[in-house]
Parts: sequence; structure tokens; C-alpha cells
Amino acid sequence: MNQPVRLEASESTLLACHECDTLHRIPPLTPGHTARCRVCGAKLLRNPKGGLDRAIALYSTALILLLLANAFPFLTLEIGGRSEITNMAGASWSLYRAGMPELAVVVFITSIAGPGLLIVCSLYVLLALRLRLRVPGVRLALSWLSHLEPWVMLDVFMLGVLVAFVKLGNMATMHVGTSLYAFVALIGVAAAATSSFEPQLLWQRLGVRRRR
Repeated sequence: MNQPVRLEASESTLLACHECDTLHRIPPLTPGHTARCRVCGAKLLRNPKGGLDRAIALYSTALILLLLANAFPFLTLEIGGRSEITNMAGASWSLYRAGMPELAVVVFITSIAGPGLLIVCSLYVLLALRLRLRVPGVRLALSWLSHLEPWVMLDVFMLGVLVAFVKLGNMATMHVGTSLYAFVALIGVAAAATSSFEPQLLWQRLGVRRRR
């Protein structure tokens, strides 16, 4: 439920609805509130609960989980008395050695490089705003986030792991590694971090800093 906030017009922001192009003057929103178009009801701007602190905590946790997911074994397969230990980077390398370099690159980008860059860029922007630091490349990092999001496919990678469990269940004995637990937690934390991140609100704050 949206609650109107009465503020001076000089503190508000002009924003056009992306659905019907109606121009709105939106006052600063308190955490947990959303501004919607008075004509079509589309979401204009949202201020997530917890503010920047919650987003920073979630993205920091996601970064730690991503490092853990790449630091330990993901799966251990026992076939014919021989053990094969696999980690996340090893999955891409196995595809490359199997003669599928294009697929290996896609898997590496969508499961390791893309999520890593998205988390780092998000933290860079959030910490710069939270600590009021004038660091270079903040606007560039924020603009790159929309390009990185389509390349983050953690859930698709996990779906592939589940398919492998089903396909190899009768052929090999599989043992879950520490990285798999970290990866499952990463999916949930990354989803929560995304929901707490509002690019439009951050652009608004960067615009305020630019005018000062």
C-alpha cells in the first residue's frame, strides 16, 4: 500500500511513466514504499526496505557465497572405483576439453564471471553512495548492471546440476560437496539482493550528488 508523503516540490523528482509516458513529480519515498502511476498504475519508483544497508549486507553475503562456491568441490563422482572431483570452474573446463568451447565460455560467463561482476559492481555503487565517497566510475558501474543481469543464470546452472543428478544417478555414485550448499544459498541471497536493489533510486541519488 502506498502512503503519500507531503514534501516541498524542490525535493521531489520528475519521472515519466514507462507505460503511458505520464509525467509525475515524486517526493522522496520512505523505505518500503512504492510510487505508482496515477493513470495506469505502473510502478514508477520503489524504495526497498532496509535502504542501502540491507542491499550492502545481502550483496556482501552473496560475494562470500560465490567465493565459497568456487573454492571447494562441487560434486564428487565415483565411477568404476575411480573418483572425479568437480568444481564450478572445472565444469567449464570439462566442456572445453570435450570439444565444446562455445558452451564452455557461456557456462563460465553465466555461472561465475557474470554473477561476480554484477555483485562487485553493485557493491561498488552501494558503498560509494552509503559512505558518500566520490570515487571514479560509479555511474559507469551502475549503467553496466542492466547489461550484466541477463548474463546471470545461477538458477539455470542449478537446473543443469539437477538434470545431471537424474541422468547419472544409475551410472555413478555422487557425493555433494561444500560448494553445492554454498551455491544453493547463493541463489536465494542473490534473489533477495536483487529485490533490495532499485537502480532508478540510485540514479536519483547520484543526480542529487552531481548537483551539489
